[in-house]
Amino acid sequence: MNASVDISNVIIETKRLIIRPWKSEDLNDFYEYASVDGVGQMAGWNTHKSKEESQEILKLFIEDRNVFALELKTNRKVIGSIGLEKIGVDLGEPYTSLIGREIGYVLSKEYWGQSLMPEAVMSVMDYCYKDLNCEFLQCSHAVGNEQSKRVIEKVGFQYVQDYERTVINGNTRKSKVYVKQQPYETQS
Repeated sequence: MNASVDISNVIIETKRLIIRPWKSEDLNDFYEYASVDGVGQMAGWNTHKSKEESQEILKLFIEDRNVFALELKTNRKVIGSIGLEKIGVDLGEPYTSLIGREIGYVLSKEYWGQSLMPEAVMSVMDYCYKDLNCEFLQCSHAVGNEQSKRVIEKVGFQYVQDYERTVINGNTRKSKVYVKQQPYETQS
């Protein structure tokens, strides 16, 4: 089952990041990283060709209230996102009966290799377990996306299975899915 999500009033701070809802004023930062070749392709979407395209997607982020902006504290620039998407792969029992979400993320190429994404993902996972009462989280990466694989393993997800996934840009690609179960005692 998918956990109910509304991040419109949620702000999470880490050592280097402010993880918060998107705002219309974030358009320039969003377009800046989304228009760089190689960034979107890692997450399954095409490079943005115009600010208008980025604006349409930003509007969806704001309306859907399930995608966080990652703002770097040092320069107040939005450098990526983390989405709490509906479960993408049916793994059967016990997961069918558990409450969860799928975490997806993207980071500006300029900031790759600085361990910012594991820092952000761990904080968002904590939010999911404590505030959304998720019992498990799912995460996946395309075969060959070694950067995403390292993030997934670094934050403690366990490999479950391979599968083929149709991504946002319509392409089908071989992917690997991972799960992390709730590490806290369940609240009654």
